[in-house]
Amino acid sequence: MLTRIQVKEIKEHLEKSQNPLFFFDNDQDGLCSFLLLQRWLGRGKGVPIKSFPDLIPEYFRKVKELGADYVFVLDKPLISKGFFEEIRKVNIPVVWIDHHTIDWTLIPQFVNYYNPLLNKKKSNEPITALCYQITKRKEDIWIAMVGCISDGFVPYFYTDFEKKYSDLSTNSMEAFDLLYKSQIGKIARILSFGLKDRTTNVINMLKFLIKAKSPYEVLEENSKNSSFHKRFNQVNARYTRLLNKAIILGKKADRILFFQYGGDLSISSELSNNLSYIFRDKLIVVAYVKGAKTNISTRGEKIREAFLKSIEGLEGAIGGGHENAVGGQIKTEDIEKFRENLKKILN
Repeated sequence: MLTRIQVKEIKEHLEKSQNPLFFFDNDQDGLCSFLLLQRWLGRGKGVPIKSFPDLIPEYFRKVKELGADYVFVLDKPLISKGFFEEIRKVNIPVVWIDHHTIDWTLIPQFVNYYNPLLNKKKSNEPITALCYQITKRKEDIWIAMVGCISDGFVPYFYTDFEKKYSDLSTNSMEAFDLLYKSQIGKIARILSFGLKDRTTNVINMLKFLIKAKSPYEVLEENSKNSSFHKRFNQVNARYTRLLNKAIILGKKADRILFFQYGGDLSISSELSNNLSYIFRDKLIVVAYVKGAKTNISTRGEKIREAFLKSIEGLEGAIGGGHENAVGGQIKTEDIEKFRENLKKILN
């Protein structure tokens, strides 16, 4: 968790900002982190970061377009040098809250960087848990739960959530049980697939969530949220078909389940999470092929080191994440080489 001093400092930054811009990773943890801070502060715009793996310079135009006086970056493991250079020119304060393992020496001195992995008492809770620690708005506890369970984490405030929303919960203390077998988990999946939509619809979803007073407003489809419910149904149908195909492969696989798919929709992270829940004794590798590039999502106990070693020597390959959950990108032509490398390393 954050220290008391860090919480105080972040609050001071938020309160100083008159028109903050929140850049957040394009998943539920990033989204819910933004919602918690924005709803507490009562102002600010949010922009989901779709570039991988870093926040690229092209996003700086949003700073100018929206007239931001403060930039907050949430749940993003990398920010490009070019983005920092543009920010430095306009002298806008940057607050970066993260929980990934990165090369700390690459962070410019003018950036206010917060990561519990650098604290004396190290931890890497989801950013949502850290933002709830900052805001502590009990009316937003459902948002905090959505972000945490989506990142495979049951937070310290779970008991309080269950008391207030027992009908949305389940008796389990396991994050993925909550994600796949409860109504709060359904909300998490609705938001995940809602982020995979056109920019206009994503903006409308953000506006709706900023004003939502309860989780039931998200669950109950109406004229105000029909666009992201429609998107959820569309993506969920595709997701279910792919998941069923992967399950058939998983039943035949030994130690490694390698699932590859293509198309115009990237849902690798969602698939790998669910497959790791279904096949707990296997290493999960989901590869999304799109043209010359392939995105990789892996899940497995202490897989980070093995994954990074497996992409060494592959031109243009990148990767990073947590100890048991890693994402990366390789050239499509290197898929088989990557598979071979990973098998050798694991054996």
